[in-house]
Amino acid sequence: MPKMKTDRGAAARFKITGTGKLLRRRPFRSHLLEKKSSVHTRRLGREAEVASSDRRSIRRILGI
Repeated sequence: MPKMKTDRGAAARFKITGTGKLLRRRPFRSHLLEKKSSVHTRRLGREAEVASSDRRSIRRILGI
């Protein structure tokens, strides 16, 4: 059976930490930023941990 290929789109969107956590970027930070407060946009800049219900499917897509 051949090796499973990594989904390159997923690989660009998710990052694995040294401890094995999956991180994602937050949405709503790309445009229309004038109406959002600076506190809001700064908070959107932080990476968030992937929800526990999604971890299994993302790990499979990444080939982990």
